[in-house]
Amino acid sequence: MKNNLRRFIVFNRLPIAVVLLGLGVWIGFEASWWAAVPLFLIAILMATAHFLIGPMTLIQGYIENGDMEGAQALLNKVKYPNLLYKPVRSSYYMLRANLSTMTDDLDKAEADLKKSLETGITEKEFEGTAYLQLGSIAYRKGNMKEANENLRKALKAGLPDKDNEATAYLQLSSICLQRRDFRNAKLYFGKAKSCKPKNAQVVEQINEMGKYMARIPG
Repeated sequence: MKNNLRRFIVFNRLPIAVVLLGLGVWIGFEASWWAAVPLFLIAILMATAHFLIGPMTLIQGYIENGDMEGAQALLNKVKYPNLLYKPVRSSYYMLRANLSTMTDDLDKAEADLKKSLETGITEKEFEGTAYLQLGSIAYRKGNMKEANENLRKALKAGLPDKDNEATAYLQLSSICLQRRDFRNAKLYFGKAKSCKPKNAQVVEQINEMGKYMARIPG
């Protein structure tokens, strides 16, 4: 019941603001303008929240429940993302990029990640994650120069955990292998191993690359 009420308010902020304004005007004429002031203030807050925050306060629930379609539908309700408050706008583009990555729409994901970074990410680890994603996308698209630059930026900005760090080092190692820069490939591979990642997929990648590294002389 509480969640339904919250959803109703979030999705209907503007109509509620209009109703409150109308009610405030009526009370002002019929009784006292001082009595109408609280209604005017609430209406202004509702309208401001509609444009500066949008429905983003509800997004976490969808993500936690694994409802990606619901999350996408919620993001689609944001008609004027440029009006969102900066940190909210940055999160909006980051989430949209994540959803685009899941559907392999790499161009859209890349564009949204860049918009998120341009808007300004307040937390360093999220900035690092954005650069890691950009690096991974560039790698998948075959742009090794851009991949290398973004992966380095990710590590410099800082990443949220050792699994992400290991992923960045593995991709840098792979780029070096393609360039036949075996010395740096081994260096990055060693750093990936030293992260001691827990993610099964990352561990498997390290094991597979380790077999290849063992055959490289020197």
